[in-house]
Amino acid sequence: QLQLAESGGGLVQPGESLTIHCTASGFTLEDYASGWFRQAPGKEREGISYISKRDGVTYYADSVRGRFTISRDNAKNTLTLQMNSLKAEDTAVYYCASSASLVDIVNSRVNVWGQGTQVTVSS
Repeated sequence: QLQLAESGGGLVQPGESLTIHCTASGFTLEDYASGWFRQAPGKEREGISYISKRDGVTYYADSVRGRFTISRDNAKNTLTLQMNSLKAEDTAVYYCASSASLVDIVNSRVNVWGQGTQVTVSS
């Protein structure tokens, strides 16, 4: 069974950093394109960062480019999102996801979703 499990969410103050993780089981993460999505209260879920399978090319939404970094550890079969200079508007439930191709995940055609982890940025 293909599964993703996020961890590492929490409450931080504006300007602080936080790293969230996603562990894959039942499949090899490197064989899939993966990404991070988020959903804030009252808003639609949005894709914020993607990483292609195998060659690991990364992509970012304008709202997080320069502040967030996506990475994949093939030995540990994990996906990570390093978030710096956090803002109140980054508050959301963050989901990791994997798809057969980069085109699929960019268009939210997802094979596997994680359960989500809450990130709250507040003073």
